[in-house]
Amino acid sequence: MKAFTAVLLIWTLTSPGSSGDGRREAWPTHLACREGGLEVLYQSCDPLQDFGFSMDQCSKQLKSNLNIRFGIILREDIKELFLDVALTAKGSSILNFSYPVCEEDQPKFSFCGRRKGEQIYFAGPVNNPGIDIPKGEYQVLLELYTGSHATVACANATIISF
Repeated sequence: MKAFTAVLLIWTLTSPGSSGDGRREAWPTHLACREGGLEVLYQSCDPLQDFGFSMDQCSKQLKSNLNIRFGIILREDIKELFLDVALTAKGSSILNFSYPVCEEDQPKFSFCGRRKGEQIYFAGPVNNPGIDIPKGEYQVLLELYTGSHATVACANATIISF
């Protein structure tokens, strides 16, 4: 009975829910920021877990050093960690790029090398080109994955500049 209870608890904590007909419900949509003519919403696209994210500055005049906060519990070791970003608007691809966040011989952040079950909490600046975000709605797919291509985090974000 204890084993069943433990399995049920783990399943409850890691599942976004069920609609009753066998389909899983999506994770909730979170508001990262809304002010200064900009709204940023995101939703985890990882079926196994959600994560936390926020931005200090919310303005369509994006500064070159953007302070963010990101938190997640790891399901995989991260000797190597990569970020893929795909930006689209009105169904057309605008930007695709990959960035090595952690490399075995060159860890760039304090969380590089963390192990499965540990928590990552990053609060600090992220360097990016300072840009003015044109009026419109943009979709961003962000994927964090290990060197063995195991998903660490996945997000579908919507950026609305008005």
